Amino acid sequence: MKIRLQLLLVGLAAGFSAPAAARTLASPERSDTLPVYRTLTLEDALAIMFTENSALKATAHEEHAAAQQRRAAIGLRAPQIGVTGAYAYLSKDIGFDFNGLKAPVTDLSGKLLPLVPEGLRPEITGFVGQLTKADWFLELQNRSVGTIGGEVSLPIWLGGKINAANRAAEINERTVGEQGRQTRNALVSELVERYFGLALAKQVVEVRRRVVDGVRQHLADAEALERDGMIARSERLYVEFKLAEAERDFSDARLQMQTVATALNNTLGRSGEWMPLTAMFLLDGLEPMDYFRRSALDHNPLLQQVALKYRLAEEGVKVQRADFLPQVAAVGGGTFYNYQVSGLVPRWAVGVGVRIKIFDGLSREYHYSAARATVRRVGELQSQAERDVEVLVEQLYNELMNCRNRMRSLDASLAFAESYLKMKDAAFREGMATSTELIDAELDLAGVRTQRLQNAYDYDRLLARLLEAAGISHEFPDYLRRPDAVVVLFDKNQTDHES
Repeated sequence: MKIRLQLLLVGLAAGFSAPAAARTLASPERSDTLPVYRTLTLEDALAIMFTENSALKATAHEEHAAAQQRRAAIGLRAPQIGVTGAYAYLSKDIGFDFNGLKAPVTDLSGKLLPLVPEGLRPEITGFVGQLTKADWFLELQNRSVGTIGGEVSLPIWLGGKINAANRAAEINERTVGEQGRQTRNALVSELVERYFGLALAKQVVEVRRRVVDGVRQHLADAEALERDGMIARSERLYVEFKLAEAERDFSDARLQMQTVATALNNTLGRSGEWMPLTAMFLLDGLEPMDYFRRSALDHNPLLQQVALKYRLAEEGVKVQRADFLPQVAAVGGGTFYNYQVSGLVPRWAVGVGVRIKIFDGLSREYHYSAARATVRRVGELQSQAERDVEVLVEQLYNELMNCRNRMRSLDASLAFAESYLKMKDAAFREGMATSTELIDAELDLAGVRTQRLQNAYDYDRLLARLLEAAGISHEFPDYLRRPDAVVVLFDKNQTDHES
């Protein structure tokens, strides 16, 4: 019986170490329609995620928008050119009305008429009559007027606001870039957790299935021994209890595998039935903690964002300070088409304007004070963030080392469990041990092997989070390819052979 179990376990290890073909997991009730699994390495999973993950696509759009905003800020230095057209209908024409002078002119001409020779009097009288009948309104501008022209304005000096706006746009673009890098690093950690989580879940499902098969065989043996009167009924009932427990664990493991598979599809941005090919691993050696601390201070996206926010707060101070300075701008304009526009109106004009704010209710002073307080606040947040990241790096590093040390203990437990199973199997064959003791020994061995897989999973998950805290998540595949990377599979002997 022990030989049969060992063959099953060796077959399990070989099945999960073979990268050329996908395996399917069967349930206790065999099904003729099994899902078709597609093999997937960790590096292929990273490539799919970077291409199809919706969060990364949204990040790319946000980065593009920030780049366009920076380009828009550059336009603040350029002249502003516009074309305008207008038409107006005034309430009346613009001009001088001399109609009130008609009566005085008529009286004056009547008084001067006797002095004129008699032959010219009719002509003068007719001329004065025609003159008084005319409209004595001198039009300067017709009430219907239209024009088409252009205008140009060029800021010369705004107290440094334009330079501050350009630097702020550049800082914002870099901030969005760091936010995108933070999202990518977090998704790498999430992918590692779910990819190896699926690898772990599939192996656990297979372990649980094989345990169910083994306990079923033990139950058949126990029933035969009970019929022969070699064991008590209580021993057979204990085996039935263990079978029910093993089937329950197997069902839970399958549900857990389905949950992790769905989560992995969500991270990848693509649906599929995946068979992870990259095995979980541990490293014999790792850089010292100070290496990751220094890397975090230099590359952690969150710290970079806080530093950029500090610079942005400083630019805010400069913007508020610019309100105390004069603002100078050059302006010009002209018309190139006029409809009934008086010739007295000039066709073009250029000039320079200066604006100095004298008093605004102390609003500038308060805004300036608030901007300086913001700089101090962000400075304190920056110091706190650096300390928090250092603590996080230390915590993750220590947990990582605990997993590595725990693996040595689990290896010792595995050696003991294997030896103990051999001893119980030999005692069972000699009639010195019960089937209950043999089943317990087999379950203990399966439990230790499962703990080793869980410990390797925890190690890889913590390593991904440590690299994320250090701002170097992209280096995770390099750690996977290191010569001292020890592959961890269900069977330790197979692990040692692979490594």
